[in-house]
Amino acid sequence: MRFEDLLHPTEQGLYCPPGDFHIDPVAPVPRALITHGHADHARPGHGAVMATPETLDIMALRYGEEFTRARQPAGPERTEVGGVGVTFRPAGHVLGSAQIGLEYRGVRITVSGDYCRHSNPVCPPWEPLPCDVFVTEATFGLPVFTHPDPMEEIGKLLASLETFPDRAHMVGAYALGKAQRVIALIRAAGWDRPIYLHGALTALCDYHVAQGIDLGALRPATDSGVQKADYAGEIVLAPPSAFNAPWIRRFPDPLIGFASGWMQIRNRAKARGVELPLVVSDHVDWPDLTRTVEELNPQETWITHGREDALMRWCEMTQRRGRPLRLVGYEDEAPE
Repeated sequence: MRFEDLLHPTEQGLYCPPGDFHIDPVAPVPRALITHGHADHARPGHGAVMATPETLDIMALRYGEEFTRARQPAGPERTEVGGVGVTFRPAGHVLGSAQIGLEYRGVRITVSGDYCRHSNPVCPPWEPLPCDVFVTEATFGLPVFTHPDPMEEIGKLLASLETFPDRAHMVGAYALGKAQRVIALIRAAGWDRPIYLHGALTALCDYHVAQGIDLGALRPATDSGVQKADYAGEIVLAPPSAFNAPWIRRFPDPLIGFASGWMQIRNRAKARGVELPLVVSDHVDWPDLTRTVEELNPQETWITHGREDALMRWCEMTQRRGRPLRLVGYEDEAPE
């Protein structure tokens, strides 16, 4: 059978006709399989949702318990959905993130969702899932993107705290995945003092702690008992949008940082007013992206949400078959 008979793009997203389900659909559908809980992949309103238990929990936290009429937790074992074999394997992106493998009549397709090959202390590592077709993101799909060791980036934050002990260090981090990873990295670097959180980060940090992930002492950044001067020399995490709000004024001489793979691009950091760019990404960079395709060695590589043209060119140069899916509705790194 043709690969497109098992999976092909539609207006709603990737659709599997034999199983009659969509993967990460951008609009409500009768049955959805979800790779992870980021808002550009996990939307409410589907009739039924199959995902890892953690992703189902995260969707309930974000959208309410009634985000779908039916939930089906996905475990590590292969299951049948409408006659299609379905396998969920860790993607290394955020807690609960998974690659979804499809198998039908001898054809195997892996939809990676978003994935990362760097060690991530708040979620299981990426696992290879052999396939004939690999559907890959290309968020950082340009050769310029080679992400540094995240611990080296956290070292820059701690060095800045020593240099500017009178300033509150504000670190922008998205609520799901990035905030918890940054906290865990800070702890691994030896910081044992409380870390202060914007209220928008609290629920998901609490959920990670409930899942057994140690984030150390966390405090609300809006505690009425803490004076402005008390935040000097402390770390405060917040969604990046908070830095454009009056909320920022409660901190002494705030030094703005932002943890993102995009901080490798100086103009992006400057445009956001970021004084301390921290290149910490939960996506594959160019070397890991191409390494993954080489290791899996699929018959075809389908490319989505990101820099499709560069990876297509790389496929051509390495005698591989590539296909840009040009799906709409996905962000490179969706605000959380």
